[in-house]
Amino acid sequence: MKIVFMGTPDFAVPSLRAVVEAKHDVLAVVTNQDEPQGRGLKVLPSAVKTAALELSLPIIEIFSPKNPEFIARLKELSPDVMVVVAFRILPPNVFSIPRVGTFNLHASLLPKYRGAAPINWAIINGEKETGVTTFFIDDKVDTGKVILQKKTQIGEDETAGELAKRLSQLGAEAVIETLAQIQNASVNVMEQDNSLSTKAPKILKEDCLIDWSKPAGVVHNFIRGFSPDPGGYTFLGNKMLKIFRTRALHGSGVFPAGIVKVDGGRFFVACGDNFLEILELQLEGKKKLASADFLRGAKVEPGTQLKKSRV
Repeated sequence: MKIVFMGTPDFAVPSLRAVVEAKHDVLAVVTNQDEPQGRGLKVLPSAVKTAALELSLPIIEIFSPKNPEFIARLKELSPDVMVVVAFRILPPNVFSIPRVGTFNLHASLLPKYRGAAPINWAIINGEKETGVTTFFIDDKVDTGKVILQKKTQIGEDETAGELAKRLSQLGAEAVIETLAQIQNASVNVMEQDNSLSTKAPKILKEDCLIDWSKPAGVVHNFIRGFSPDPGGYTFLGNKMLKIFRTRALHGSGVFPAGIVKVDGGRFFVACGDNFLEILELQLEGKKKLASADFLRGAKVEPGTQLKKSRV
């Protein structure tokens, strides 16, 4: 089939490669324009653009999907279907261009976790299962008719970054199966039950502040849900301390929330019901370290308490 592929981050790359490997005719790859990234704010191409260059595919870089010239270009290409993976919200005059329609790959089992950050919120909320969904795009975000879904279990200690990698591969399989169903005219769509919907809004910095008064298991899920990016954070003295990996302990007790305990080169923090072991962290201005390495270079006095602000 003649396809236009739309995507930007790493998550979309396995799907793009799978479409090419399946011998579909990729008319163009639509992605964001190059933009400043990383600490040095170097202007770099998106992960999808980099992959498209490696695959020698035509590339369309856009600032806005509402641009009239962009829309005219899509109409000239006349695709059978458009495949959208981790891209932008498309207006009706764009997603209605293909002969068959436009479908999106979403990293949740819709209608659960509609929104920009489904992987993060599924982990934060302690979900045991998640997956990917392909659906035909309509005029409301993440509400279109479902084509197919693939499920997977979430590991107890799995981070958002680790789960995203797995779901990107599972998603690539879903994209290829969806294209096969479309090509064979064997699609059986299913309406979403809006009464079961949950939200997965864009993550803001203030969302990532750790509340040590909550149970250790809840804090554990919170931290891994924001790992590795943007990172759950607290404050050690007047410096931000990001925490990326933890281990929830079993048992119970009453401790002042946020109190640090160091024992045999291991780093523990008191939560609402028990201590949580910190395994990987990064102090502001320093590099990411395993807790044992961090403790060798940092002076953490007995009774130190992690706080919600610098003051």
